[in-house]
Amino acid sequence: MLGIIPARGDSKGVPGKNIRLLGGMPLIRHTIKEAVKSKYIDKLILSTDSDEIADVCREAGLEIPFMRPAELAQDNSRAIDTYIYTLKRMETEFNYRADILVVLQPTSPLRTVEDIDGSIEMLINKGADSVISVCEVEHSPYWYKTLDKEHKIQPFTSCSDANANRQELPSVYRPNGAVYVFRNELIVEKQTYYTDKTYAYIMPQERSIDIDTLLDFKIAGLLINGNSRAL
Repeated sequence: MLGIIPARGDSKGVPGKNIRLLGGMPLIRHTIKEAVKSKYIDKLILSTDSDEIADVCREAGLEIPFMRPAELAQDNSRAIDTYIYTLKRMETEFNYRADILVVLQPTSPLRTVEDIDGSIEMLINKGADSVISVCEVEHSPYWYKTLDKEHKIQPFTSCSDANANRQELPSVYRPNGAVYVFRNELIVEKQTYYTDKTYAYIMPQERSIDIDTLLDFKIAGLLINGNSRAL
């Protein structure tokens, strides 16, 4: 079972995001720290185009079998193409075929090894094609609105109900970016993440923060330092 931590060097929102300090260590180290505890991942590697990120991860003991090609590290590059490239190269060059791929984005520093292994166990126990971590959305899209050109408020969907209480609305979830578990053939052959055998591993919102802005860093720092009451 192969674990991949994908980390592009060029971050538009927060420059140097993946190695920016959070709670006294580079952001990416939080993911490494939990991933190495997994009882299922037998090989954990970094996929990056950045020498700086690679150096930080080598110091943490993370394996980097090869650097990511530039064409797979552009703004319009698809993440799935990086996974396909990595799986194929690991098999052809290193004779390592991973039946299951676990993707752990470094922008989810609060995910735990229990989340990682829980997602893997769900894939195995349910015979799933993929498992994707999710969290419940804070504000239901059933309350969302759009504005016409005159700024008149319009329903976002035909299911919108402005008068419904929160308790009356169905629970809605979003992928939180923390854990992705895929069968090899789903990625390499079908080149998709979702099938009718895709399951959700539900995580609480406090572990679901996905770092994209400086505000996200500040919130994550409060949570890591145990100061969630300040939020």
